[in-house]
Amino acid sequence: MKKYFFTICFLVVCNSFTFTQSSIIANHNSAKLSNIPTNWIDSAKAKLHIAYGHTSHGSQIITGMDGLENWKGSQYAFNEGGTNGALDIDDNAFPGASDLGNPDRTTWATATRNYLNNPANNDVNVVIWSWCGQVSSATEDDINTYLSLMSGLENDYPNVRFVYMTGHLDGSGIYGNLHQRNEQIRNYCMNNNKILFDFADIESYDPDGNYYLDKAANDNCDYDSDGNGSRDKNWAIDWQNTHTLNIDWYSCSAAHSQALNGNIKAYAAWWLWAKLAGWDSTLDLGSDTIQPINFILYQNFPNPFNPSTSILFRLDKRSFVQLIIYDALGNEVNKLANQFMDEGLITIELDGTTLTSGVYYYQLKAEGYIETKKMMLLK
Repeated sequence: MKKYFFTICFLVVCNSFTFTQSSIIANHNSAKLSNIPTNWIDSAKAKLHIAYGHTSHGSQIITGMDGLENWKGSQYAFNEGGTNGALDIDDNAFPGASDLGNPDRTTWATATRNYLNNPANNDVNVVIWSWCGQVSSATEDDINTYLSLMSGLENDYPNVRFVYMTGHLDGSGIYGNLHQRNEQIRNYCMNNNKILFDFADIESYDPDGNYYLDKAANDNCDYDSDGNGSRDKNWAIDWQNTHTLNIDWYSCSAAHSQALNGNIKAYAAWWLWAKLAGWDSTLDLGSDTIQPINFILYQNFPNPFNPSTSILFRLDKRSFVQLIIYDALGNEVNKLANQFMDEGLITIELDGTTLTSGVYYYQLKAEGYIETKKMMLLK
């Protein structure tokens, strides 16, 4: 972890994100079905034998894939055993544990070993587990336990591909514990060449790329549209209402959520299956490659604040950054950053002790990106 200290008593913490060629990260950029060549879908069906452990939230992938098969036909067929040319998925495969946190945070690993040691499962070459709500309450040590157990399985079963998972959204936003723990998982996967199904990232964006995590989005796709602290809109329902059923999206029963969330989870899953079958997406024109997410300036928290608040932003590459505070008349009050910073998630703590009450603006400039947001100091 990198730390920057400013003489005006501001601390910047920067977590670096490194994308490597051998990392496979299924996120919202992957959830575009038209980009996946059908020959690689066929290859996934021929090569992969998947065991999946989940409860209701994790079932969104399965119900989304089921709805996709009903919509698009046998090209996307799957069943237990892979009969009739379908993808082989052993759903709810592991006796003894329900998901990564049920009945506790370790039993899933024992259940995985018991399953893989059974000669009847010798053909299984992909194992994926999901969380339910346990990442929301997880500590840093809890996630380290998960990562360590996954690493142990990878070492002991080198012929099996193990898929890591982030936890579903819970409405706590970018400053909540859930996001911090999901970032912990992402950092580990990207820095250690792992395979990740980024469940939370996928449900943080609509298909047009609009971002909702910083608007307190939850697993049902509800979000706070006006920043007043109350979730008053639903991005999935709004998108569905402005697009055509069975042309732009399809019906499916996504537990705790909306059909569109199940759609995009299914698209990302098939992207992942194709990648695990050997597809090099970088060689196919028109297909997405894994890219860091764009520069983002988040709303400060808390807001209103007294006397301090956190300003959070994300850089997709090392950049020269300026972060400037203005008063309501547009006068520069302070320049919090004026230097090169590495890519990643960066937090600056603003101490407003010497400022008067009122409206202020903070502006981020980096590599041609400029965005300004309003905040209020109340004393």
